[in-house]
Amino acid sequence: MIGFESRRVETAQGGVFVHKAGSGAPLLLLHGFPQTSLMWRDIGPMLAPHFTVVAVDLPGYGASDCPPADGRGHDSMSKRSMATTLIETMARLGHERFAIAGHDRGGRVAYRMALDHADVVTRLAVLDVIPTFEVWDRADARLALAFWPFSLLAQPAPLPERLIAAAPEAIVDNALDEWGSPPETFPRAVREAYAAALRDPAQIHAICEEYRAAATVDREHDRADIETGRRIDCPLLVLWSAHGGLASWYEEAGGPLGIWRRWARDVSGHAVDGGHFFPEERPEATAGLLRDFLGHG
Repeated sequence: MIGFESRRVETAQGGVFVHKAGSGAPLLLLHGFPQTSLMWRDIGPMLAPHFTVVAVDLPGYGASDCPPADGRGHDSMSKRSMATTLIETMARLGHERFAIAGHDRGGRVAYRMALDHADVVTRLAVLDVIPTFEVWDRADARLALAFWPFSLLAQPAPLPERLIAAAPEAIVDNALDEWGSPPETFPRAVREAYAAALRDPAQIHAICEEYRAAATVDREHDRADIETGRRIDCPLLVLWSAHGGLASWYEEAGGPLGIWRRWARDVSGHAVDGGHFFPEERPEATAGLLRDFLGHG
């Protein structure tokens, strides 16, 4: 990313690749699938004058290492484990408390971190997600057909790994072009970078393990929280695509805000013009909303 220092930060679970720039209060940016930290290429420089911005490749994604298997099913790629690794990453960069903005899979890591480590997360923004438990509890044909990675990548190995390895470009192009954002949002170099990140067999397996964790252990972590009434304490900003599934699928629950109010005490947010990848489609608007929420409007 232009103007950012890029480096690896070593943790107990392997190296995490980070981009860092700016000054002020620390802000951690987390990407989704099939992206890497490159998704913040436009937003990061817009936020750096106001914050110390740290954009990472999630563990198992991009240039970050794959966590070692721990012999406990899919736990090594659970959102709880990933959150712990990223807290260590930020601590090694000198940030014990920080705000987070996460899109897609990154949003799931971010809200798990806020639930498990209320003393660490100061503010939280989740972009185009609802909690994992809610996704599965409300799943229907719309989800299965529109957001196929939820079910396909959670299938037992090695089927999804073999499918991704056989055609990483097709995986990237389908996701980027079919989830509501215009194809021209993504230059060829960006598409190629995302596809390149889906060519390493170890990382393909880690990504599939992350989806398997979402279908199993992450659901159980969420279920335990909702059943015991544990909620996110810090202020929560919820942004979702005006042209995506979240805008219409959950009207009976009060939409995304209605769902998130079951999980957090202080919730605000609204739809953003664009498709699922609205942070890349409309970076200026997204950066402005994040600045306003984080206190630097």
